[in-house]
Amino acid sequence: MVTGSSRLPEAYRTKAVARFEVDGIEVLSARNTYSNYMNHASRILSFARFMIVATWLAVTAQKPDIVFATSTPLTVAVPGYIASRLRRRPYVFEVRDPWPDAAFQMGALSPTSVVGRLAKWLERFTYRSADAVVALSPGMVDFVLAEGTDPAKVHMIPNAADVDLFHPGPKDAELVARYGLEGKTVVGYTGAIGPSNAVHVIAEAARLLKERGRANIVVLVAGDGKCRPDIENLKSEWGLENLVLTGSVPKQDMPALVRTCDILLAHLAKVPVLYTGSPNKLFDALATGRPIIVNSPGWTKPLIEEHDAGVFVEPEDATQLADAIERLADDPPARARMGTNARRLAEADFSRDRQADRLIALLEDVADSRR
Repeated sequence: MVTGSSRLPEAYRTKAVARFEVDGIEVLSARNTYSNYMNHASRILSFARFMIVATWLAVTAQKPDIVFATSTPLTVAVPGYIASRLRRRPYVFEVRDPWPDAAFQMGALSPTSVVGRLAKWLERFTYRSADAVVALSPGMVDFVLAEGTDPAKVHMIPNAADVDLFHPGPKDAELVARYGLEGKTVVGYTGAIGPSNAVHVIAEAARLLKERGRANIVVLVAGDGKCRPDIENLKSEWGLENLVLTGSVPKQDMPALVRTCDILLAHLAKVPVLYTGSPNKLFDALATGRPIIVNSPGWTKPLIEEHDAGVFVEPEDATQLADAIERLADDPPARARMGTNARRLAEADFSRDRQADRLIALLEDVADSRR
């Protein structure tokens, strides 16, 4: 496995290239600075640095049977493609985010700029040169096909719910005491706090709940990103005692935190291309057996509504969000029913073992067909 170092423990970030083993997997880590606080130019430079080092690591590592590259960023396609061609091995590319169109629609990159045109060319080349393309949602499949990709090699395998790590259970007593959640209905958002997440709308919903006198409802936001200082300013400016900002939470502590919430949010900005996404937080919520409020009119809306596992609100509509939170807070039987349905859906359709088996079968098929 060739990866970056930004999310690895400090011990693995002291060398330009670190080599170590995790669960029998040889990991090659390229030291590269990356942060959600970076501006667009710094992010592009970070992606380019990683692309160069990862290419060298990929072509000098032990010869593989198949090359599997997963985005984002889209530039990971370059080391994947080069390694597959130099080693004469099949190549599978996984699309986790609709890039560069997401950057175009959010104003981070101009489609007419040199970088924008190059990124669009790389995207199309990647889809067409791969032996198979994995997309994480039906909308993302359509997105890939719209670029002229052969439908026969596009496969939909969504994110997985870790039903062993995330599971129903009582609230964590230590977290309840730490954040003053005793006797409160807790609404949780976990993940990045960046422009694509529109967390300022969640803060505005907390303000509306405060104005309505709903002191029994607490909104808990766990995560970090370049927009976090803005949310902290709103909390201070509006005096939102009902908005708790925890900062980043280690992955191993996330199940207890999610379990401490009564309602969970999968929240995105009002950007059409983002509606094709497959957010991890959705699957964590399903596995934990909690009702989830989604604001994407893409594939997650019918998924949640048809299985009665949560509710939908219009994107960036703080009033609708506050209304939905109130309704669920005041209806414990509905929360229990939706939570049971959510867990059932996670186990039946999205368990990690199920999705892993599908990916393994695809990789084996591609390898066999090339042989």
